[in-house]
Amino acid sequence: MALKLISPAFKNQGEIPAVHTCDGKDLSPALAWSNVPEGTRSLALIADDPDAPDPAAPKMTWVHWVLYNLPPTLDGLPEAAGSAKLPAGTLAGVNDWKRTGYGGPCPPIGRHRYLFKLYALDKILPDLNRPTKAKLETAMKGHILAQATLIGTYQRKR
Repeated sequence: MALKLISPAFKNQGEIPAVHTCDGKDLSPALAWSNVPEGTRSLALIADDPDAPDPAAPKMTWVHWVLYNLPPTLDGLPEAAGSAKLPAGTLAGVNDWKRTGYGGPCPPIGRHRYLFKLYALDKILPDLNRPTKAKLETAMKGHILAQATLIGTYQRKR
């Protein structure tokens, strides 16, 4: 069975509730996963928006969350999974606001897609010192056993 990633907060391709955005409390959504493959030594999570700044003319992918070295025995993260709620050994990278932790959807125009990507890795990564998404992806290269993606959408109500 393939690695699976879901959220009790929204369905795949569904709307992310405002509480998880800049229009609400900006809390990370709860996530749950299953079917972690045998041989997985750690998990990594990247959440990003490939539609920035305008879905009609995207120019960049905006990074919202970077986590790595999540234990393979873990089956999810609770809502508002800040540094105090992360399992021991989990490390955080920087998002495009230049800070660690979750930064919720805050699209300037239109309905954006937000991709939550979970990676099962065959190794525990070294401390990458608050890596960017690109630095984490480079470190993961050749070590990904499986990947699962959950997509949520959000458009600000003005």
